[in-house]
Amino acid sequence: MNENNILIHSKDEFEREKQYLAARSVAESMYKAGVISDKELSEIDTILLEKYRPSLSALLCGKPLNNSE
Repeated sequence: MNENNILIHSKDEFEREKQYLAARSVAESMYKAGVISDKELSEIDTILLEKYRPSLSALLCGKPLNNSE
């Protein structure tokens, strides 16, 4: 693997992380507003993890995006 392949791979990972976190944030906002249940949030998160395959966010799955609660 050359340096360019590594750079492209890193950009791809970064984009997947951003897309996952954006979608997860929307789902979490819906949960906090009472629009979806805890079970639905969990199901949505599972789908998002499968769709975006984030490498870093997967370590945090199931945890709030911020600690302000």
